[in-house]
Amino acid sequence: MNRVLRFGMVGGGEGALIGDIHARGATFDRKSALVAGCFSRDAAKSEITARKWGIDSDRVYATYREMAEKEAAREDRIDYVSIVTPNNSHYDIAKTFLEHGFHVVCDKPLTVELAEAEELKRIAEQNGLLFCVTYTYSGYPMVKQAREMVQRGEIGDIITVMAEYPQEWVLHASKLSWRMDPSQGKSCCVADIGVHIAHTVSYITGLRIDSLCADMLSHGPLMELDNNANMMVKYTSGATGMYWCSQVAAGSRNGLKIRLFGTKGSLEWQHDRYEELQLALSGKPLQLLARGRDPMFPAAAAFNRLPGGHPEGLYEAFANIYAAFGAELSGILDGSGSGAAADYPRIDDGIDGVRFIDKCLESSQGGVKWVPYS
Repeated sequence: MNRVLRFGMVGGGEGALIGDIHARGATFDRKSALVAGCFSRDAAKSEITARKWGIDSDRVYATYREMAEKEAAREDRIDYVSIVTPNNSHYDIAKTFLEHGFHVVCDKPLTVELAEAEELKRIAEQNGLLFCVTYTYSGYPMVKQAREMVQRGEIGDIITVMAEYPQEWVLHASKLSWRMDPSQGKSCCVADIGVHIAHTVSYITGLRIDSLCADMLSHGPLMELDNNANMMVKYTSGATGMYWCSQVAAGSRNGLKIRLFGTKGSLEWQHDRYEELQLALSGKPLQLLARGRDPMFPAAAAFNRLPGGHPEGLYEAFANIYAAFGAELSGILDGSGSGAAADYPRIDDGIDGVRFIDKCLESSQGGVKWVPYS
């Protein structure tokens, strides 16, 4: 398709971190343009955001329902909507836009309740609509390279997985944020960053959880929800895993780390060295593989944007997800079918994230017991 995709955004008003990252990622390659939005319940903030992105005033809406209805009636309607609001609003917003015939990109976790996530899938499939859930780390080229290496058996069969995601921001919180508010969700830490562990491991390895045992803990006077969690995992293949996520880990910034141990060797990726993979093959010297320098499989190299030594980070990871989604959507809109089966996280990944949260809660609240994942 030779035209730029048009999209709208719900959430992401002035001062919102994740909304701005989504907007920049979606427009990074100039293949999508932000043309409409309901950015905030605060009209002044919404107008500021609209002016920043050069959006006409008649396409700045007071509510997401008004936006869905009026955009659906336009000849130059948006092609998709990006939802970047707090978790407990995702379901209603996504359902409204799906019912008006719009493709959807939604931040994670997909919904609060599993039944809501499954209903969104049903509506999307009935209407032939794409649904992307933005699990960021699958957009990094070296995560894609790790996936290709595992799929090709370079480290053999996976024996065990060790994964962690520590942060420290809750230690410095002086007031309750929406993530910490039990009226807006059932989990803070696992819902915010634990799902990133689960998805990144699943994306790289293809492993599926058979059962898990979780201990979700809360530290500090502001917290009712979890801000530190330990999880043991058994996979259907017989492999095992240990996950840890924390928002009270002093000295930690955004420390996602995935270590995979197989019958032939091990592989490690960590977010603060996102352009590298550490490979250890049995009986051979330790190797450090660098993006843009060392050979990469085509499926991963296709997402490289700059030569080695020129860092590609978070914005580029989001851009890669939006580019893949946009490629498939363009193929649908122009009837060519190009971009089909593009590499981006889909609604099934979103459903699995909600299931992961639910199962961790079931285990932890049930006395830290093993629970089946199905």
